[in-house]
Amino acid sequence: MSNLPSGTARRAWSLDALRGYAILTMVLSGTIAYGILPGWMYHAQVPPPAHKFDPSIFGITWVDLVFPFFLFAMGAAFPFSIGKKLDEKGGLYKAIGTAFERGGLLLFFAIYLQHLYPWTISDPQDLKSWITTLFAFSLLFPMFMRLPDKYSKLFRMVVKVSAFTIGIALLLFTSYAKNRTFNVAYSNIIIIVLANMALFGSLVYIFTARNKLARLAVLPFIMAVFLGSSNEGSWVQWLYNFSPAPWAYKFYYLKYLFIVIPGTIAGEYLMEWMKGTSIPETENRSEKKLAWWMLALPVALVLSNLYGLYSRQLIINLGLTSLALFAGLYLLRKANTQDSLLWKNLFQAGTYLLMLGLFFEAYEGGIRKDGSTYSYYFVTSGLAFFSLIFFSVVCDSFQWNKGSRFLVMSGQNPMIAYVASSMLVMPLLNIFGLADYLSVFNSNPWLGFLKGLIITSIVALVTIFFTRIKWFWRS
Repeated sequence: MSNLPSGTARRAWSLDALRGYAILTMVLSGTIAYGILPGWMYHAQVPPPAHKFDPSIFGITWVDLVFPFFLFAMGAAFPFSIGKKLDEKGGLYKAIGTAFERGGLLLFFAIYLQHLYPWTISDPQDLKSWITTLFAFSLLFPMFMRLPDKYSKLFRMVVKVSAFTIGIALLLFTSYAKNRTFNVAYSNIIIIVLANMALFGSLVYIFTARNKLARLAVLPFIMAVFLGSSNEGSWVQWLYNFSPAPWAYKFYYLKYLFIVIPGTIAGEYLMEWMKGTSIPETENRSEKKLAWWMLALPVALVLSNLYGLYSRQLIINLGLTSLALFAGLYLLRKANTQDSLLWKNLFQAGTYLLMLGLFFEAYEGGIRKDGSTYSYYFVTSGLAFFSLIFFSVVCDSFQWNKGSRFLVMSGQNPMIAYVASSMLVMPLLNIFGLADYLSVFNSNPWLGFLKGLIITSIVALVTIFFTRIKWFWRS
């Protein structure tokens, strides 16, 4: 178990590891070969070989867990980032200002990325597009890095303003492929959703930071708007459709609060755990056995639900899930240490959400990522709770640092990890004539998966390098 000296404050590496897992599997899912792998290696609704969207397909795959896990980790970070500000003098106004600032920066990030990907600049890509993208990537450092305090406030402001000015000029004056011109509505949808969650999720947390029940009470109102939005002429439909800037905000994006808000609950459980202190190794022997169960059960629950929901073995999956949940609740019934109490809290929350999601499964035809269903929100949130337990054991209790460090360090710098493949790795491989060799990996499924692993590993190494030298991008 934890081998920190008694009385030492803890650090929740598990949250960084969960975020790192989410961002690296996001990269992996986007770099494996298309068309030749089994259907469960892609989003369930875009099966091979054509990868055309088919909303009549129900079920989820591991790829469909990537984005909700990242959203969950985002929500779990709010108690740490926002909670500190609320404790300061004038903290409420600072926290609100930070929420708007972060949302705005992510909006810019979404537009900037989408316009300056190599395939947007030229089609097919050429030397100009790769060099332009590399320059755009380098500009993101002065834009989003927090320069050390040893530099004057004026100098830091000048650097940041200059970088954004050059970046905006690059957006406006770059010649794009297919006669495209700069358009704020042309943006990265994943980052747009994150921007909305950074703003609205933060605001919900700011005003309910001391009241979990009030925070959860927001969700039925969000659900009510979605359910009532089809009523022609109703004020609910007007609210659903209203947007002062459709390119930046749609009520539709708020559906992801069903994942972010449960994530904030997990973050608060982690904060409570961090306020405790480590327990001497001799007093932790009985907990070791429990910890092994807390490794096995989350893995079993994730794999069982992925297989059962994708293959549509719904009754079998419900039975196996119920048995695993009962076993976990039984094992945790006498939890009385800091670690086991954390696992108990997370396990109980995950149990409620996962079972709620399985009961919702038949609604809207079945679980589906696109268009996302209520079953999808609840199931993925529940599985995120169990995954956090897994990483809590691996990173915080057993402290298997060598095996988990790459996830932790990638999770500490997710913005770099997200763009490194398309804006650094692939442009460099193309410039040096190495990208053509990747085509050999499209010949069979094993090589197609290996291609994704190679690119993802390079992305992880790049991210770890910048994390080690403390070059963090922060919105």
